[in-house]
Amino acid sequence: MDFSLSPELAELQQRVRKFIREKIVPLEGDSRQTHHGPTEEFRRELVALAAAEGLVAPHVGTEYGGMGLNHVAKAIVFEEAGYSLLGPVALHIFAPDEGNMHLLEQVASHEQKERWLRPLAAGLTRSCFCMTEPAPGAGSDPAAMNTTAVKDGNHYVINGTKWFITGAYGAAFAIIMAKDEDGHATMFLADMDTPGIEIERAMDSLDTAFAGGHAVVKFNNVRIPASDILGEPGKGFRYAQVRLAPARLTHCMRWLGAAIRAHEIATGYALKREVFGHKLIEHEGVGFQLADNEMDIRMSRLSIWHTASILDNGGRGTVESSMSKVFCSEAIWRVVDRCVQVLGGQGVTSETLVARIFTEVRGFRIYDGPSEVHRWSIAQRIARNGANW
Repeated sequence: MDFSLSPELAELQQRVRKFIREKIVPLEGDSRQTHHGPTEEFRRELVALAAAEGLVAPHVGTEYGGMGLNHVAKAIVFEEAGYSLLGPVALHIFAPDEGNMHLLEQVASHEQKERWLRPLAAGLTRSCFCMTEPAPGAGSDPAAMNTTAVKDGNHYVINGTKWFITGAYGAAFAIIMAKDEDGHATMFLADMDTPGIEIERAMDSLDTAFAGGHAVVKFNNVRIPASDILGEPGKGFRYAQVRLAPARLTHCMRWLGAAIRAHEIATGYALKREVFGHKLIEHEGVGFQLADNEMDIRMSRLSIWHTASILDNGGRGTVESSMSKVFCSEAIWRVVDRCVQVLGGQGVTSETLVARIFTEVRGFRIYDGPSEVHRWSIAQRIARNGANW
């Protein structure tokens, strides 16, 4: 197995690294970063900076304005972008837009791609993905979906409530999951100004980096033409896996970059701060924590690259992405938590970026499937196939 980077990919890595550190990091204190993500004005300004460098939507095919990167190349670029919490916003690779672009590129018709994907890939618009529902509706178990889609001539009438809908405020369109009368799930595309779509309220959360925040969205007799079905009717759950397997991995890529940033801050402090006559790094209680950080960072990166390689070689990567998602989300949490401890009082204040990263990454163990659900899924595979290596 060759983990070396090609000269072209190494050059791209350095280009993104330079852009993030020189153009994006200085903007991190901008007041337009709100509790519910960057304002639309700020987001567009960030995207324009990346566009000037030819770095917007690097995961999208060149025919729609992206760079057409494969999964391994994305791992390199997304990690570098994640070094700043504004980086994924600037490159337009944050959730849910990144996953939605991937899904549209894989499943949408030509007309749908021109209408929704092209402006999205250019960073001119944002989107949201409406699947999760309040109890007893769909959460970790999408089969529990309560949102309905009833056929009425050449339209479908959608009713239901979704919540934790990232990016709903300010989104141009939504991908909506709903069940038909036979209990099969279908995905629909709808502009957010379609009559009957109501954003009921914003949901406060630990994380504040996602443009458009998180919201409760209601669908009240929303009429959607049958021509705006995404893919084929009844295949919504299948398409969800098309979206979710790579999306789990891209979360890992971005948050790894943030963990590296926290580790650098904590390490810099440990190299300078003197206590009891020695630098902090010389005390095993601190040095060992930073050593554990380096191991978690290294193993996370290798897990990401391995899964990305499987996807690039035509594998589904379902099990591997689940494993990577669990391992990376927990390893990244450990890294950032240790950084808080190493920094002491500074670690729990806004004196450094670490406290902010700490609150941002906590949700990662829940997004795109909690660790427990992934472990359960892996255990089910073991129950079927045994310890098959």
